[in-house]
Amino acid sequence: MQSSLNTEQVLARICAVGLMPAVGVYTPDAAVEVARAMLAGGLDVMEVTFRKPGAEQSIAAIRAAVPEMLVGAGTLLSVAQLELAIKSGAQFGVTPGFNPAVVRGAVASGLPFFPGVASPGELEQALALGLRAVKVFPAEQLGGPAYLKALSGPYRHTGMKLIPMGGVNVDTLPSYLAAPMVGAAGGSWMVTEQAVANRDWNAIRELAADAVQRAAAARAK
Repeated sequence: MQSSLNTEQVLARICAVGLMPAVGVYTPDAAVEVARAMLAGGLDVMEVTFRKPGAEQSIAAIRAAVPEMLVGAGTLLSVAQLELAIKSGAQFGVTPGFNPAVVRGAVASGLPFFPGVASPGELEQALALGLRAVKVFPAEQLGGPAYLKALSGPYRHTGMKLIPMGGVNVDTLPSYLAAPMVGAAGGSWMVTEQAVANRDWNAIRELAADAVQRAAAARAK
């Protein structure tokens, strides 16, 4: 199943909620339940990471059973994984770093894509390829919101959106969302491994609802 959404549409959905949950699931049935729980909490965006086997089956299952969810593929470290993500119906892709072969493959495929960057040089490579947003990783270790503010000086006029991930949590979320150029902030605290292992879908719903509420409050300031 191919996504019919373009980069602008995908980015608008992500920026509207201001969150990018990174989700690791082992089975398609658990992935569907997680997606339903997140939707019940008001969160309609998720990134299924390729850190666990079978991520592509989980993405395909979510696309089929929970079409209201915008689901992407994360931790794409190779062109082979990128191809699996596209075949699974992933609506966008995310990487932790800037692998030129993977990024160029995504651009050529037309898949909305947000590669990881950690430096101005990588950010400029993304700009040169016409990308509209990048994941800043690991955001906290790079300097947190202060680092993002420093990046905004020479790059804010480009219109590039930043999605900080890595060290972002429920307490630091507001400060990240307040930083210039930030379209959304992400992390794994919204869907904990313990909740997934225990099949505690109510806990995931509550975590999602809390994150949505905190993001909205931060944006309202």
